[in-house]
Amino acid sequence: MQKIENIILDYGNVIFMIDFQKSQQAFTQLGISNVDEIFAHSGQIELFDDFDKGIISPAQFRDGIRDLTKNNNLTDEQIDQAWNALLLGVPEGKHELLIQLNNKYRTFLLSNNNAIHYDYCMKHIYDKYGVEDNTGFFEQAYYSHLMGMRKPNADIFEYVLEKHNLEPDKTLFIDDSPQHLRTAAALGLHTALCTKEEPLEKLIEKWNLL
Repeated sequence: MQKIENIILDYGNVIFMIDFQKSQQAFTQLGISNVDEIFAHSGQIELFDDFDKGIISPAQFRDGIRDLTKNNNLTDEQIDQAWNALLLGVPEGKHELLIQLNNKYRTFLLSNNNAIHYDYCMKHIYDKYGVEDNTGFFEQAYYSHLMGMRKPNADIFEYVLEKHNLEPDKTLFIDDSPQHLRTAAALGLHTALCTKEEPLEKLIEKWNLL
């Protein structure tokens, strides 16, 4: 196996645990009947993609949800609560692992994110761990809504590789979404699927990273 020198990590379900079904259930309660077709782990409609890319604002996203529910009386708070319902939090020990990895490798965060989720996540890690944001755990943290790009599109991977002169065959990409891993593999990166059965801790062991 080629020596790994760089590690790119996803955020959701690799570091910050999420449960898509919780937001699906919450959106259903708000009046969206076909939630599986509009928002799921495997894909989503343009409204969510545009929000992940920062193309639309939180206000525009909320209006989009009101359109989908056909309910203009939904408050910003109701929509944000449903949208953030999937965010569970960072388990104990994850940050310590990130520090260990960053001490040994060039590490990067590459997250599909959006303004509402980002604010919630940063508040969570501050309230629970006293950590302002993720900058201390990586050489660089990248979020789709600040980049105008999102996974699984190749451009977001190419940007990080080129920006930091990373050799794909010396780079490991860890993500919980198979469609993201397929793009990374096509670009020549090593890939590892993060699952409940094989969380980050197990993958670190499996790849003998620490």
